[in-house]
Amino acid sequence: MSIIKILRLTLPALAATAALLLTACEPPAPEPQIDWQPPGFELADAAGETFRYPDDLDGPAIVLFWASWCPYCKALMPHLQSIVEESGGTIEVLALNFRDDSDPAEFMAEYGYDFRLFPASDAVAEAWGIKGTPGLFLVDATGRAVFSNHAIPEEAFSHSPAALVEEMKHYQKAARRAPVWASELRKAIDRTLL
Repeated sequence: MSIIKILRLTLPALAATAALLLTACEPPAPEPQIDWQPPGFELADAAGETFRYPDDLDGPAIVLFWASWCPYCKALMPHLQSIVEESGGTIEVLALNFRDDSDPAEFMAEYGYDFRLFPASDAVAEAWGIKGTPGLFLVDATGRAVFSNHAIPEEAFSHSPAALVEEMKHYQKAARRAPVWASELRKAIDRTLL
């Protein structure tokens, strides 16, 4: 059999095998991170008061892993502030700052956010499996995560052509994602408070 015939017979099989191997090597899709009990932690907040999660929860709370440089966090935080105000303070935002070289307390003060700030929360972010910002959760009074921004399907974010979305800058994508995250979070709060 000639080399050309051998190649014609084996190349398709090799290509199929390579495609199968590449698919098997892809990292798994991130877990939606809902309906699970995140690990507990003990941290001092920006005022120096110790907080023990989940023991010190007074009810449902929003847990936000964020950084001041993150355009998605910047777009989301005004929505979270409005949720705090709408709830009359019954919903607290635990703002766990990580991977940030700036002063998170200065950032919070500049924008007037009423969140409970935990600076330098890198160890908690790692324990919770947070790889990037923002990590947004709603936890019930027992600390069980009942909502995560990672559980929202991708198709919920844009009805624009994919090529247009691909060309967008991060701040433009953030402006589209933040209202969806906030809307879905509000629905989860309503379900949790029933």
